[in-house]
Amino acid sequence: MHAASPFPQPQPIPAEMLLLAYRSGIFPMADSRDDPEIFWVEPRERAIIPLDGFILSRSLAKIVRQDRFTVTCNQAFSDVIRQCAAPRPGHPESWISERILASYASLHQAGHAHSLECWKDGALVGGLYGVGFDRVFCGESMFSRADNASKVALAWLVAMLRHAGFALLDCQFMTDHLASLGAVEIPQPHYLDLVAAAQGMPAMTLPQAYAGLVAGASSASASSPSASSDPASSPGKLIAQSLTQTS
Repeated sequence: MHAASPFPQPQPIPAEMLLLAYRSGIFPMADSRDDPEIFWVEPRERAIIPLDGFILSRSLAKIVRQDRFTVTCNQAFSDVIRQCAAPRPGHPESWISERILASYASLHQAGHAHSLECWKDGALVGGLYGVGFDRVFCGESMFSRADNASKVALAWLVAMLRHAGFALLDCQFMTDHLASLGAVEIPQPHYLDLVAAAQGMPAMTLPQAYAGLVAGASSASASSPSASSDPASSPGKLIAQSLTQTS
């Protein structure tokens, strides 16, 4: 027999409650990694990245086109969220507590939380995760263990959201990093108006959009007599190409 754990397992926030919160413009956080309690946040100013306003710099476009990272979707959700919660230089604590980890794992199993992973030589070196509902995707957190890995994940996310027919990418709080990639800050009431306008189902789910883009690149590569000259002969080239086109 196994002895019972002396520490109670955190009770996840019910998926229905989480989705209702996101539709209402609020989201949970914790004061520390070990805090069993959560609090609800409603920013006065909200950061979003307009899907036709993502800034793909020349240097980032080159990295994306070269496929320096292998990008996957929903292949390592738990690993991504734990990496996002891990201590960082100057930030030993995290708002991603064990209860929040359990809550988003449950939401992922229900098909409403997704991750993008960046791999290098078989190792997970970057990624992001977030929550999708209607035609809205709320980015929660990202991490990078290799230069530009999280930027590549975000570029892929924007391309996938556009391909799938999403209308809104929420980033919650503005940072210099997000601003450099095209994020803008809007008042919370305006954000809620955008959420309301984004009701309804997208043309496809995020995993379906990922599969479609990868398949499209594979098809272009197979049909091209010279794959190296085809602008969409690899996943990264297709992603970079799609981000230089307006919606």
